[in-house]
Amino acid sequence: MFGPTLCGKLGSNLEGNAGWTQIAATGLKGKLMAYVTPREGENPESLVNRFRASVQHSGILRELKDRRFFRSKAQKERLAAQRAARRRRRQNRR
Repeated sequence: MFGPTLCGKLGSNLEGNAGWTQIAATGLKGKLMAYVTPREGENPESLVNRFRASVQHSGILRELKDRRFFRSKAQKERLAAQRAARRRRRQNRR
């Protein structure tokens, strides 16, 4: 498996959320990182919207972009230093 996958259990009834048990995303290495369970009377569109927000908040897609290509330790350290410098410059502007 490569990248996040969407896992959900759908029943035969798509009206309301009677068929949904939960919707989840697994990150790299199969680790469960984000999931939402349906609320009483919640429609599937709002469930998917909450799921998207949960994935965005957990950083699954950011991690996927970061791991798309190999980065050496020196490259990671250089990028971290650049991010820290950018963060310091932003704080100094305030």
